[in-house]
Amino acid sequence: QVQLVESGGGLVQSGGSLRLSCEVSGIILDDYTVGWFRQAPGRAREGVSFLSGDGTTRYSASAKGRFTISRNDAKTTVYLQMNGLKPEDTALYYCAAQWGAPDYDPRRYEFWGQGTQVTVSS
Repeated sequence: QVQLVESGGGLVQSGGSLRLSCEVSGIILDDYTVGWFRQAPGRAREGVSFLSGDGTTRYSASAKGRFTISRNDAKTTVYLQMNGLKPEDTALYYCAAQWGAPDYDPRRYEFWGQGTQVTVSS
């Protein structure tokens, strides 16, 4: 059974930092891309950052330079370090996994976590 469990969200002031974690079980991360997505109220779910099985990373334009995706050596947890947070980063953040290469389309992702809320105050 595949499970993805996010944690690390919270309330932070503008300019602050948070580190999100996604604990993954039931799949081998060498074969999967894990992506972080976010969804704000009334908006479509958007891809933020991706980590492929071979370690390749990708970032959306809004995340580049501020966010860093990584994983632990055991390849069981994927992190999203978020620095320089802005009020527009406020959203429910999800991690998701799919077989193969990174893709910004959330419909490509088979496995999803339940989400963790990030709120950035101005």
